[in-house]
Order: sequence, then structure tokens, then C-alpha cells
Amino acid sequence: MLSDFKAFIAKGNVMELAVAVIIAGAFGTIVASMTSDLIMPLVGAVFGDVDFSAKYIVLSGEVEPGMTLEAAREAGANVLAWGAFVSTVINFLILAFVIFLLVRYAKKVQERFEKEEEAAAEEPAGPTEIELLTEIRDALKK
Repeated sequence: MLSDFKAFIAKGNVMELAVAVIIAGAFGTIVASMTSDLIMPLVGAVFGDVDFSAKYIVLSGEVEPGMTLEAAREAGANVLAWGAFVSTVINFLILAFVIFLLVRYAKKVQERFEKEEEAAAEEPAGPTEIELLTEIRDALKK
């Protein structure tokens, strides 16, 4: 069983998948930072508030006005953290767009290689062995 597992891990596709997962995790961290550190402060500035991710609506419980989201949760209030949700949606949209661009590029590259293979297959490969033998026979008959 251990040797089968080693053979499975040694396959190229598994290693490529592992590298892709690690890179995707790092890229997700970059996108999260970009969203929370660059985009959301700009959105907050447009709407007149600096910390957009701390926006919430109190559904139940006692919360003093101006209390932070973390403090409201610690106080036992049931809150709808819509600011954090909007940040998460923006993260998702950025990642989805980047993945879309990668898939689109990969598809174009694959189509280009397929067209090159089709063009190479359509080129005449020269006379077959039978055609050559027929030409030799005809030349000997003359």
C-alpha cells in the first residue's frame, strides 16, 4: 500500500495540483489583503466611513452606538455583519475574474496548439511505400 501511495504521489499531475493549491492559497492571501487594505478603504471613503468592514446591523441584544463589531459580538448581540460580507464578495469576484482570465488564456493556447497539429496533419507526408514501388515498377517497364 505504501509503494502504491508513493507511485501515486510521484505522478506529475499530483505534484502539479499540490503546487497549484499552494500558489492559490498565497494568491488568495494577496487578494484578501488587496481587498481589505486597498479596495475597501476606498469604498469606505466614498461612503464617508473609514472602516467599512466593521459595518453591521444589530438583530437582537444590547449594543451601545459606535461599538465595534467584535465588541458587539463579545457582548452577546446577534449581528448581521454586512460590511464583512461585502468584503468577502469582492474577494470572490476578484478571484473569479483572475481564474476566468487564466482559463480563457489556457483555452486560447490549447486551441492554437490544436490548430498547429491539424495543419501539420493536413500537410502531405509524401508518397507512400506502395506509391514509390508502383513508380519504380512503371519506370522499369519503360
